[in-house]
Amino acid sequence: MELVPEDCFAHILSFTSPIDVCRVSLISSALQSMADSDHVWEKFLPHNYQQIVSRLVGPPLSFSSKKELFVTLCKPLLIDDGNKMFWIEKRRGKICYMLGARELSITFGNTSLYWSWKHVEGSKFAEAAELRTIWWLEIKGTINIEMLSPKTTYKAYLKVKIAYRAYGLDLLPSEVSIEVGDFKSCEKVYIHSHCKRNGKFSSHCKCECDEEWLEIELGSFYTESSVKVEEVRMCLKEVEGVHLKGGLIIDGIELRPVC
Repeated sequence: MELVPEDCFAHILSFTSPIDVCRVSLISSALQSMADSDHVWEKFLPHNYQQIVSRLVGPPLSFSSKKELFVTLCKPLLIDDGNKMFWIEKRRGKICYMLGARELSITFGNTSLYWSWKHVEGSKFAEAAELRTIWWLEIKGTINIEMLSPKTTYKAYLKVKIAYRAYGLDLLPSEVSIEVGDFKSCEKVYIHSHCKRNGKFSSHCKCECDEEWLEIELGSFYTESSVKVEEVRMCLKEVEGVHLKGGLIIDGIELRPVC
């Protein structure tokens, strides 16, 4: 190992992963110095990390190295006036996003008769949307595929709570879908109003230990490299029934790389 020039070894490390570099740094102090270099850790940062940092809510970040910046960005941070959240996963450095409820297109979402906007305990954002009553339930979200890590499989989840007064949500299944270019996935899920009491939602949902927030899986997609810029379009809707439904609280849509 001593025969390998320091800059050459650091270059080799940059083609591994953050977790591999951390393991190498434990071998010796000499390897730790190379493993902690900015050349290595800049490769693990998003290519547009400077632009992302400029969109953060709050005071400018303070960091003395690219490794320190990487560690800071592993914690979810609010961006774009607090309506989105960004972070990178520790093991591979893949990009994660969450679009807050204010970033979503909610049919009749600005009509106070049908939806109310308020702070909800445990929410990642200042406001969440609570369904008062409606028969046409449709929630959409979009994100530019270039904002995500390339050549990566992602899953999208709608983060929700079910109020105790909820009604009509499980009389018919809701349709969940994802579209990217010519690709489209579409499935049916039930939103059970009793899920928060028995820990079950549907085959596409799971209960989180986060103030009883739940997540509905909308589908998965792959971020292929392409010259053409494409949007990822995500949706949950139930528009076939004419019955009223209410009590669904929307926090946002989270996009995470598949492990």
